Amino acid sequence: MSVYKKFLGQTMVYGISTILSRLFNFILTPIYTTVFAPGVYGVFTKMFSYVSIINPILAFGMETTFFRYLNKHEDKKQEVYNNSFLVIAFISTLFLITALVFTDFLAKYTLNGNISGLADQKSYIHFFAWILFVDAISVIPFAKLRADGKPFKYSLIKFLNIGTFIGFNLIFIFVLPLLIKHHILADWLASWYRGRWVGYVFVANLIASVITLVMLIPQFLELRLKFSKSLFYNMFGYSWPVLVANLSFIINENLDKILLGKYLPNSIANHDVGIYGAVCKLAVFISIFNTAFRLGAEPFFFSHAKNENAKQTYATILYYFVLALSILFLGLTANIEIIKHFIDSRYWEGLNAVPVLLFGYVCLGIYMNLSVWYRLSDQTRYGLYISLVGAVFTIVMNIILIPKYSYMGSAWVSMFAYFIIMTISYWLGQKHYPIPYKLKSMSAYIIISVIFVGLSFWIFHRNIYIGNAILIVFLAGIIYFEKDNIKNLLKKGS
Repeated sequence: MSVYKKFLGQTMVYGISTILSRLFNFILTPIYTTVFAPGVYGVFTKMFSYVSIINPILAFGMETTFFRYLNKHEDKKQEVYNNSFLVIAFISTLFLITALVFTDFLAKYTLNGNISGLADQKSYIHFFAWILFVDAISVIPFAKLRADGKPFKYSLIKFLNIGTFIGFNLIFIFVLPLLIKHHILADWLASWYRGRWVGYVFVANLIASVITLVMLIPQFLELRLKFSKSLFYNMFGYSWPVLVANLSFIINENLDKILLGKYLPNSIANHDVGIYGAVCKLAVFISIFNTAFRLGAEPFFFSHAKNENAKQTYATILYYFVLALSILFLGLTANIEIIKHFIDSRYWEGLNAVPVLLFGYVCLGIYMNLSVWYRLSDQTRYGLYISLVGAVFTIVMNIILIPKYSYMGSAWVSMFAYFIIMTISYWLGQKHYPIPYKLKSMSAYIIISVIFVGLSFWIFHRNIYIGNAILIVFLAGIIYFEKDNIKNLLKKGS
């Protein structure tokens, strides 16, 4: 089988499952933005932002380390599995105990000292402590499914997770109020049910996480509670820079929502965070594409590293990945007048941030692909350095721009941070692990897509007909210039 066919096959399975799962999850966005006012949705956004920052700390970079060491030490696969899981289990248990003991302090901190809503905030802390714990200890069993080449089982569990989450959201938001309205179990429901309480979103998340954990029991049963200290020291040296790198990415993507709440006046903070959180959801389609690509690419890149033509393969994959990103970037922007209806009209004031956020995700996707060089050459410290540059830029520039420009400042900071780390990674990669990327051609397609997005969104004021005409011109240009390359690639894959 052609390496490209193998790569596309794995990525398609992960891609379809990821896209469908995230799209099903996206169905909840118009519901949330209709049911919850921007201020309440701001609370929701900030809580999930905190969670997103804590998640990589608990995972400790062990998912990437797991894949690397499975291929590096093929005779020690069980030890790699045991070590990876036990490290995360120890850190997660320590976190859970700490969060439950210091609930009061954490609740007041996340409320910026405001005691209004303290009881609810303490409930949210409890929910999320358990969600984070359960999700963390599921990371390595999930990774083992991918390493064992079981994408369909992986996808099935993901579907069950998102289906459970959506189902319980619909029950709490619509079904229970309907039962009360029709006097079905009304007395019992009235004794505990609170209409439009955002905490039910977190309860639904916890239920979905627990069900996922149960589905992964076969993978847990394959664990052996034996810890290899010598192997751990090597794995630790590889994983902690990955941890810092992952944490820095999450900071860039989520810290801005937390800083918005801290550096804007209290009168508008939750409102603006809610607006920004909602429009970020509109930019999530490229993020979904990036995630789907990573799930298929990560195990493939590690397993293919020993092949003679590995670098050429990586270059070819990035080239067509950039083409796909450019098309998606322009296509989403051209149809923003349709996509905007996924959120309530109260949130449309933030639409100007969408193209900026989309291009940021384009840069992030390219960076994720470029980062193969330091992962494969065991130079993960460079990932740490690159990520720290991005994180420091994100923090400093958000603090400077948020008081004056609110979420638009955050959107521009996010985009430039991703652009910076992408550029640095390419430059360092060509010095330490050169891969023959087609830089001029890729840059040309990206620049043209940016120009066309500017024309569609700002010059022609989001006119859907003109935007899609521009998209057709762009697609025609790609087909014309790439027809020979695509034919050659298809011949190799046959």
